[in-house]
Amino acid sequence: MASMTMIQALRSAMDVMLERDDNVIVYGQDVGYFGGVFRCTEGLQAKYGRSRVFDAPINEGGIVGSAIGMGAYGLRPVVEVQFADYVYPAYDQIVSEAARLRYRSAGDFTAPITIRMPCGGGIYGGQTHSQSPEVLFTHVCGLRTVMPSNPRDAKGLLISSIENDDPVIFLEPKRLYNGPFDGHHDRPLVPWSAHPLGEVPEGYYTVPLESAAVFRPGADLTVISYGTMVYVSEAAAKETGIDAEIIDLRSLWPLDLETLVASVKKTGRCVVVHEATRTSGFGAELTALVQEHCFHYLEAPIERVAGWDTPYPHAQEWAYFPGPARVGAAFRRVMEN
Repeated sequence: MASMTMIQALRSAMDVMLERDDNVIVYGQDVGYFGGVFRCTEGLQAKYGRSRVFDAPINEGGIVGSAIGMGAYGLRPVVEVQFADYVYPAYDQIVSEAARLRYRSAGDFTAPITIRMPCGGGIYGGQTHSQSPEVLFTHVCGLRTVMPSNPRDAKGLLISSIENDDPVIFLEPKRLYNGPFDGHHDRPLVPWSAHPLGEVPEGYYTVPLESAAVFRPGADLTVISYGTMVYVSEAAAKETGIDAEIIDLRSLWPLDLETLVASVKKTGRCVVVHEATRTSGFGAELTALVQEHCFHYLEAPIERVAGWDTPYPHAQEWAYFPGPARVGAAFRRVMEN
């Protein structure tokens, strides 16, 4: 085991796969010589050469479109969209081509591509560097959507994504790159070196896609969350004294429904927490699934805590960010019913 940040764990995953499989290539804006805006690919071009790790023009549609073609002919591209907010020019390629290729060719072709994107707020990125667009991908048949919450899962999930024959949207909460952020922005950063999930195997291993994790066992209520909100929910449980069982989805879609249902049936109460805007957010789908599969076990209405239905504000970032106070208030409401 080695102590790693999420940045180092993601880099290690790409390093492992570049070494294991000559068909793996890595490219995107500034990912080659510069090593990426967050340094996730630092040193990989020097190690594997400019034909396997290289820079691309500022053209997200071209980056993803070329990756689809490469994937159809046997390569396994890992491409980086510099911020999830920049993915929209590539959305047509992702939805109309990558997601449909296996189906429209009756399995003759696949698009084994991994699209990495830093997402979420908490770094004063404002409206164009803080978005959480995961629901735009979970809605699309043929795509897999993944969001790790810690370095150990990040490496194993990224390796699984690269090896998968389906296109994978791999979302990386950038507020977690250097530590497990609990929503208290006015407190010192806790580094991954001080957290057990910062201990990461150095070689090859995988975390299965479609597998949720019980992040925190509990008996009072079930919290369904992912990414940064896992740690915010943990902070809310500690501050309220409510024994919350926190489920970290890891793979948003396809979903590990069995783990969610088992937890809600045990606790009888459920709170869904995510950072993205509330209306038509992924929490709505999670709420519907819990209602459908656990109705007779629920002791109280399901609560949702999410971002507001506005662009992510710069000056008022912490009023938008669903912090422990808002999550804790939802816990109390569920327990009072």
